[in-house]
Amino acid sequence: MTIPKLSATTFIGVSGRGIISFGSGQPDLAPPKRVYKALSQCKDFKYGLIQGKIKLRKALARQYPKSTADNFVITNGASEALDLTLRVLAKTDNKKKNKVLLPRPYYYSYPWLVKYAGLRPVYTNLVNGRIDFDDFKKKVKECKAVIINSPSNPTGRVESMETLKKIEKLTNDSGIYVLSDEVYKDLIYIRENYLIKGPHVITINSFSKTYAMCGLRVGYLWSLDKKLVDKIIEMKTHTSMNTSILSQEMAYEATKLPRSFVDKQLKIWRQRRDFIYEGLLEIGLDLWKPEGAFYVMPKIKNPVDFVWDMFKKYKVITYPGEWFGSNDRVRFSYALDTQKIEEGLSRVKKYLAKEGSSHFIR
Repeated sequence: MTIPKLSATTFIGVSGRGIISFGSGQPDLAPPKRVYKALSQCKDFKYGLIQGKIKLRKALARQYPKSTADNFVITNGASEALDLTLRVLAKTDNKKKNKVLLPRPYYYSYPWLVKYAGLRPVYTNLVNGRIDFDDFKKKVKECKAVIINSPSNPTGRVESMETLKKIEKLTNDSGIYVLSDEVYKDLIYIRENYLIKGPHVITINSFSKTYAMCGLRVGYLWSLDKKLVDKIIEMKTHTSMNTSILSQEMAYEATKLPRSFVDKQLKIWRQRRDFIYEGLLEIGLDLWKPEGAFYVMPKIKNPVDFVWDMFKKYKVITYPGEWFGSNDRVRFSYALDTQKIEEGLSRVKKYLAKEGSSHFIR
């Protein structure tokens, strides 16, 4: 059987007909009821401020040290924040430096965003799902910027506090920009999030994962580098202009929620993490234990064959590790209820039992 070239578009949005999807990283939990309040109250749908609604930026400023509303730009999801930042960095400071260091495995859009900005991705390979600081230190010296993603999509791993502080100092001393992608910062099972700080740090976040508001496309960036923020606003002025007014109103309502809302969500994610992790171990697969986000990445021989066969024969969607720079793994998202996880694991077990040892890596 000929396997077609698989891409994210093969599976994104595919559902129904008995399909169990471990694919897209989209929370199945409902958005908080409070955000719907904006639907009846918002009446102004004219163009808005390119930088984003002031009241939303002020609310976010209370969550970040030494900040005002001027340190934020509200974007169309975290993806636009990354895109704008990389394109601005490509045209600033030392133009001879055109490399961006990425941890591998990486979120599948990182290399593309770097290339679209006219920059060159280089990689530091993760060891047991975490950054090897010695390798990082050796490679980052030639880079204009580095992207840090903790908790990680696709690995679910969380970087150690020691490593993050070393990266913070090294990049600060060297004048290297850090793009810290923290869209999963509220979904950590082992400790509180550590916010990387410094004059060249750009923190990327969104309302998609914490509040299950993916389709509303509200993200933001935060930086104490006001000149960089201004350049990003200028670029956004001539590209997407303002982010959805209604979506920003709904995001503003989400900022009013107590921490207890996040804690309840986190309890559900931890239960699902334990369920799928233990289930995959029981099947006999080798994988890292996730410490945040909602992904697991077991080792699989012939992962593209596995992904295609599971989809066509067993109606189970997974993503091949090659999309994330890891050719011997498959990514499972556990952003679905435990009943569906259980059924999906049952189908995986049946398939692997039928295929024997051809898909196991020890």
